[in-house]
Amino acid sequence: MGKRVGRVARIGLRWRLAAWVAAVILACTAVAFVAVYRDTGTQLRRQIDRDLAGDANKIANALAHAHAHSPAQLLRSAHLYIDGRPFSESSTLLFAIVPGAGRSSNNPELLETGSPDSDESAGEQGQENLLARRLSAAGAGYVTLSSPDVGSLRVLKRSIAPPGAPPHGGHVLIGVGELLAPVTGAQQSVARAFVLAGIVALVGALLAAYAIGTRVTRPLRRMAAVAARVDAGDLHPRIEDIDSRGDEVRVLADAFNHMLDRLTHAFAGQRAFVADASHELRTPLTVIRGQLEVLAAQESPPAEEVLRVERLVQDEIGRMTRLVDDLLLLAKAEQAQFLRTERIELGSFVEDLWDGTTLLAARRFELAGVPSGTLLADPDRLAQALRNLLANAIAHTAEEHGLVRLRVEQVGVERVRFIVEDDGPGIPPQERERVFDRFHRIDAARDRATGGTGLGLAIVQAIAVAHGGRVSAGKAPAGGASFELELPRFTPARHSARGSARRAQNLSDSLSP
Repeated sequence: MGKRVGRVARIGLRWRLAAWVAAVILACTAVAFVAVYRDTGTQLRRQIDRDLAGDANKIANALAHAHAHSPAQLLRSAHLYIDGRPFSESSTLLFAIVPGAGRSSNNPELLETGSPDSDESAGEQGQENLLARRLSAAGAGYVTLSSPDVGSLRVLKRSIAPPGAPPHGGHVLIGVGELLAPVTGAQQSVARAFVLAGIVALVGALLAAYAIGTRVTRPLRRMAAVAARVDAGDLHPRIEDIDSRGDEVRVLADAFNHMLDRLTHAFAGQRAFVADASHELRTPLTVIRGQLEVLAAQESPPAEEVLRVERLVQDEIGRMTRLVDDLLLLAKAEQAQFLRTERIELGSFVEDLWDGTTLLAARRFELAGVPSGTLLADPDRLAQALRNLLANAIAHTAEEHGLVRLRVEQVGVERVRFIVEDDGPGIPPQERERVFDRFHRIDAARDRATGGTGLGLAIVQAIAVAHGGRVSAGKAPAGGASFELELPRFTPARHSARGSARRAQNLSDSLSP
């Protein structure tokens, strides 16, 4: 059974489409055939019944105007009417049974029982005798009988009392019948026509379905070929020259190409990330190895040399530790349990964060007003993101007089924006999107010298995205860099914004830690 299913699954879409079209054509043809076949028989039988009723009326009228006064006279009148209309396959069977006088018919064999003829078997004669008895015994109305000689026969019998007939003569039984062979022939003609038309339609539908399937599946086969190359590791092929215009295949091809573009970019970024991470880890390892080799080359290294190597090794180990911690944080950012959100009172949260930041360096720190309300966020991750932005601003501003400003604004009904500005060298416009890439540095030498890993802004972006927010870089009014961290799920307080928040603080005279 499994092998059969596998074979069916390997059948091409074109053949499956053709098979489905053929099945639909066959089903529709069968339904139409049954309807036409039965309707043809029904209409012809109704016409025969109407003809039989008309013929029966004619016999009744003929006997009514015969002015017969005895059963014998009625029978003689019936003979005169019936004998002038002989029975054949294309004519009508007529008979009359006059009680006490006899019967008259244009096909006497159908009403008489007897022994088999020379060319008939006993069984055939028995069926004829049975038909004769049924014709004689059947009551008034329509009845369908079967005879080996004439086939199916539709018969109408009526019992009439002709005017002027003696009362003791009783009723006369008249009957008319027609062969149903024309009905059978018409239905057979319909069947032959449907068979012929069905075969032609089926062949045409198969060819048309195969042609349409070939055209429709051509881009799908090309997509499959491209997917096979992509599966083999080649991300360069694209689906080009799709001849469909604005339909689902075009949409699918565009989505497929867009997916490949994203995969190409993702794999390129992954390779660059691995290369950068390897380089960042290799650099301190090289320094440690070199310093240990220098120390090992001396038989009795002086104590100050050992202390110098120890300080260098500790610094490089600290740099590697920070790098590994940042990499682990970025890896966790893609997990569901990365955030532990809670309601944060925004004013006290920003003030506590700001108090710790102003102790990091001697700068002109300014904190603008903070809107009152609560923010649904992870306080540790949010604090880490803001510290990274503030540390970046501190690293790119001058000692003592460099400006580092934090502004918090409500955006719309339930969003809040944290803006960190400085008066440093700023970020070139072409670099403002790339600064959030991992290991991207505008000034690589300075960042490595100050111990940066190149992952700080990437961590900010990961935290913003995890909260359902965004982060962007721009130009500050003071000419330096400006970073905007915007987060949702802010609930403003019912009273007015904090008017007592510290504004325009100048802590340039504070001591550097």
